Amino acid sequence: MFIIGGHEDKDGTREILSAIAQSLPRPKLVLATMASRHPDGYLDAYSTAFDGLAEIEIVELTGHDPQLGVLDDAGGIFFSGGDQRRIVEQMAATELERRVQALWRDGGVIAGTSAGASALGETMIERGPGDESYRVGEVELGEGLGLVPGVIIDQHFAERGRIGRLVGAVAASPTTLGIGIDENTAITLEGDRFTVIGDGSVYVIDGRESTHANAGSAGSGTSLSFHGVLMNVLSHGDRFDLGARVPTAADR
Repeated sequence: MFIIGGHEDKDGTREILSAIAQSLPRPKLVLATMASRHPDGYLDAYSTAFDGLAEIEIVELTGHDPQLGVLDDAGGIFFSGGDQRRIVEQMAATELERRVQALWRDGGVIAGTSAGASALGETMIERGPGDESYRVGEVELGEGLGLVPGVIIDQHFAERGRIGRLVGAVAASPTTLGIGIDENTAITLEGDRFTVIGDGSVYVIDGRESTHANAGSAGSGTSLSFHGVLMNVLSHGDRFDLGARVPTAADR
């Protein structure tokens, strides 16, 4: 699984897209654009971006015309950006969701960028400001697709100042692990372990051992109080065990 923080490089070294292309078990990638209300142009843009990285066929799956036959013989599915709520609304408890889960179980590649990344977690940030300190009640949480259990994923992380809202989301659900991913950065997940690739950082926020949080008791608009929170900051090549919640430095 490739979980991307958005704005992945499409015309330079294309490290993240190249890794996706090389990981496909079959040379067919389904581009799922249902997160966007205006998906026109995505297919051309990604066909150009993947050109020359591998001999793959890219076909589009939109929310307007969900022809599930495009998933036949697919090696993977790539969820583009937009609004993560649209992905979950159109997939929850549907045959499409079941087929995507089966693709993942059978060794296919699941990838998501920006909103497509956030939708992959068990819990999903639906909306909330990202440019100021968190105040209780500002973030709305909902159910994601659950392909990565026990986590909340946020994207465009450093670029849009979203650390406050992710900390606030974890404070509201301290046993859930928060993962914030910078642009042109991704985590590659196999089993319970992921590795960081790309230019930026990945922030892992763990509130499991926190000693105090006012998220459930303070009035709406109150500044967050959250004690004993652990944050790990990872860069290219660093690894993280989601089960043990332990990071490992890259072999540099």
